[in-house]
Amino acid sequence: SRITRHAPPGAPVWSTMDESKPLKVRLTFAVILVGVSLLFAAIVTDHWAVLSPQVEEYNATCEAAHFGLWRLCTKRIFVQERGPKEKSCGPISLPGEQNCSYFKHFTPGQSSEIFEVTTQKEYSISAAAIAIFSIGFAIIGTICVLLSFRKKRDYLLKPASMFYTFAGLCIIISVEVMRQSVKRMIDSKQTVWMEYSYSWSFACACASFVLLFICGIILLLIALPRFPQNPWETCMDAEPEH
Repeated sequence: SRITRHAPPGAPVWSTMDESKPLKVRLTFAVILVGVSLLFAAIVTDHWAVLSPQVEEYNATCEAAHFGLWRLCTKRIFVQERGPKEKSCGPISLPGEQNCSYFKHFTPGQSSEIFEVTTQKEYSISAAAIAIFSIGFAIIGTICVLLSFRKKRDYLLKPASMFYTFAGLCIIISVEVMRQSVKRMIDSKQTVWMEYSYSWSFACACASFVLLFICGIILLLIALPRFPQNPWETCMDAEPEH
């Protein structure tokens, strides 16, 4: 004869199947924290893009620049003759005199020659504002997950997953705005910058988008109730008729 296993009175038949849910939530949350750390690192650092002018004379100094969402740093680098195709100033890792200042549109009185064009100011302000939204969504999502660890508060996982997904979308939008800003800056005839490259802060922002967006969706799938695998599970979970 076939032996069937019955659940305790008042408990769903499939409740024993969800014992691994807290472990899944904690593992997903650990990966999300890595994404949040990368997000903060990208926003507070100044190595989103590196710009350099075209070098005509060697054995002299040239000025390269790297910047982020808030601040611009210029560095005077001594240039030595290299290959015939290498006519840019840099790399930025070479030693030299460095000067950093916050963008003029964030701190009045500071000089920022790179972002003198109105279009570049708008791009910079937009990228910074969207990044702030990303941080806000990530913080609210983290608070929701921490509160969900208490009993009977699993419902907070759903809004937390949406907040993390929104944080990922905001940071990738900020990345695209910054990319368009750099492209327009290089194409503009009003600037001396001829070469550009994206640096490690830009890579941190892209990596945080991948982790936050994917893990936000995974957290949502974990938070959703499990669909019954057998028809009689739904019948046994139903309230008895009086």
